Amino acid sequence: MSMLTPPGMGGQYRITGGKYPRMRPPRRHGRLVAVVVASVAVLGLVGWGTLQLIDVFTGHGDKLTASGSRCRTKTAAAPAAEVRKTSPKDLPEPGRITVNVYNATKRTGLAKTTADELKKRGFKIGSVGNASKQFDKKVKGTGILLGSAAAQDTSLPVLGTQLAGAESRADGRKGADLDLIIGDGFRGLTRQQAADQALAKLSAPEPTAVAEKKSC
Repeated sequence: MSMLTPPGMGGQYRITGGKYPRMRPPRRHGRLVAVVVASVAVLGLVGWGTLQLIDVFTGHGDKLTASGSRCRTKTAAAPAAEVRKTSPKDLPEPGRITVNVYNATKRTGLAKTTADELKKRGFKIGSVGNASKQFDKKVKGTGILLGSAAAQDTSLPVLGTQLAGAESRADGRKGADLDLIIGDGFRGLTRQQAADQALAKLSAPEPTAVAEKKSC
């Protein structure tokens, strides 16, 4: 055995000439596997945390139920059949409403000019004149709208679109006609464009609230 042969190698590795056997340390596969697993775990935690933040800021996070389990709340639009009310309000057109116009102020001519303007807007006009003693010089506001109890949800709201701020009252009358009593605060009927918009909004059906569904 040559003096240059490493101890313990016997004759298996014999060094001749200028070449020497390469002594490599054993590969550490375990450390590489651990690093890969740790990297995957970190990426998973980062992704999970990002999803949680998205849920928090978008309002779609999970909620705890009374039993302690988690439920995911989802906002869903109401079905098409429920978007509208059961039926729109059955309001009469101005041409089907008869209005009596009475002046309860000290100013003359208000009943006639107001009745003429209402007629232009499609209302039927009944009696026109001064208010009765019950209301004469006693109405401080814009005016009072009088009608039967049945008119409170039908013809009175329609007439109310023409005189903003007027007070609506029900009396014991049996007929369908209405009274418009002009008060001291009266400065004219509502502008026709604004009155038309109010009437359109009054007649339009309203959408139902958005339904909320939970999946546990």
